[in-house]
Amino acid sequence: MEPSFSLKTILTISLFLFFLTPQSSLAIKVPFHPQDLLPLLPRQVSWPILNYLNGAVDLLPTFVGAASALNDTGEWKGACFYENRAWMEFHNKTGSEFGGGTLHLKVSKAHSWTCMDIYVFATPYRVTWDYYFLSREHTLEFKEWDSKAEYEYVKRQGVSIFLMQAGMLGTLSALWDVFPLFTNTGWGENSNIGFLKKHMGATFEQRPQPWVNNISVDDIHSGDFLAISKIRGRWGGFETLEKWVSGAYAGHSAVCLKDSEGKLWVGESGHENEQGEDIIAVLPWDEWWEFELNKDDSNPHIALLPLHPDVRAKFNETAAWEYALSMNGKPYGYHNMIFSWIDTLDGNYPPPLDSHVVASVMTVWNHMQPEYAANMWNEALNKRLGTQGLDLPDVLVEVEKRGSSFGELLTIPEQDDWLYADGKSTSCIAFVLEMYKEAGLFDPISGSVQVTEFTIKDAYTLRFFENNSSRLPKWCNDGDDVKLPFCQIKGKYRMELPEYNTMDPYPHMNERCPSLPPKYYRTQNC
Repeated sequence: MEPSFSLKTILTISLFLFFLTPQSSLAIKVPFHPQDLLPLLPRQVSWPILNYLNGAVDLLPTFVGAASALNDTGEWKGACFYENRAWMEFHNKTGSEFGGGTLHLKVSKAHSWTCMDIYVFATPYRVTWDYYFLSREHTLEFKEWDSKAEYEYVKRQGVSIFLMQAGMLGTLSALWDVFPLFTNTGWGENSNIGFLKKHMGATFEQRPQPWVNNISVDDIHSGDFLAISKIRGRWGGFETLEKWVSGAYAGHSAVCLKDSEGKLWVGESGHENEQGEDIIAVLPWDEWWEFELNKDDSNPHIALLPLHPDVRAKFNETAAWEYALSMNGKPYGYHNMIFSWIDTLDGNYPPPLDSHVVASVMTVWNHMQPEYAANMWNEALNKRLGTQGLDLPDVLVEVEKRGSSFGELLTIPEQDDWLYADGKSTSCIAFVLEMYKEAGLFDPISGSVQVTEFTIKDAYTLRFFENNSSRLPKWCNDGDDVKLPFCQIKGKYRMELPEYNTMDPYPHMNERCPSLPPKYYRTQNC
């Protein structure tokens, strides 16, 4: 039964009074927190407030400390309980070789009688979770350690503790916020647009129709860059999160090539073949464009970025073709995909993300899909350690033995010449820029530039592209009263590429760059 109208009114007034009241003035513990009772309100009242308070990023846990036998965590403030601390006690209740342990977590000073805190607990070998709504000392049992390695790790480093900052209600709201990002629906598209507006400041201004340009392939040349932004479905959701962490306003890329007979082709890392595998492919333009127009259900927005005439004059078409054909049919570069984004210890993680959260997410994936996890990062982590064949738990233990940290390991720059089990690993943007490198566009500093460290934003900010709008093709931005410095050839919304065409290449470019939203400021010559 729904509460009476008077109770609804009281709760609604209480909510808005609470949101308008400074937190420092709420010194007394109240019998309920207005936010805890949001579900009792009508949905048309509760969900807008929930969406205002919480978003998809609230699904990410926050690292609060690690409890070991040597040290407790110190004190932290939870979403519900304002005073918390934890410590580890080792035992051998099962008589196993390495014994087990009890994690003690004392919670107190709840801000209301109805709230609760949710925690995730992780070692390199396991992830579990629990929730607490009573002020007392709680315990979490580890009946026995997985191995000597886990025992030694926990003894020295402890069990990592992560707090779901949004609490139970906020976490559920965040799930509701994340789910539609990956759905191939209008709801999903609007959710992706809303996320990018909220977290990146994107505008999504609508273009006048037609939303597809009447292109003449005679005006497209080898080396011209294709920036692609997908805003719905599986790839739309993935690209939205990729854009958020990297600051790129496009999530995919490809490159144009013309053969000796003048036929136009597209080189793309991330083309899905008939077996459903993502591979590197060199496709005729007509085939690629037909797919984007009629078969790509992610609603792709596409911009053509023509090379500057002086840059085009340097472009070695023969070398570019040799590189493209040598990579044709090889797997997409999953191995190093996340490493182009992470360059610093703390300047690339939008809160509450950090290296601890990344490690715990990897641990979860390692248990759920070990083959997928190994393909995504294990081999790349081994490259950075100079080891072979270590799985994720062994990598984490090895890093700790060396007196380093997982965060430091993630910042080691990727090297373009690293060979993985299935060959060179190139994501969509690494494939394009490696072709640019082979074609001479990074000369004379190509030996000191690792293009596998570049994000899509890093690529479109390179000063490689046309800077004179009078030289753009006549059909470029046709019918749009806003003349972009590049050619948008498909899409309902006007594409934005902040800092487009502004940066000259320099040695070790993009190896130590911060990228925090919403401004994504970078240090000079990072």
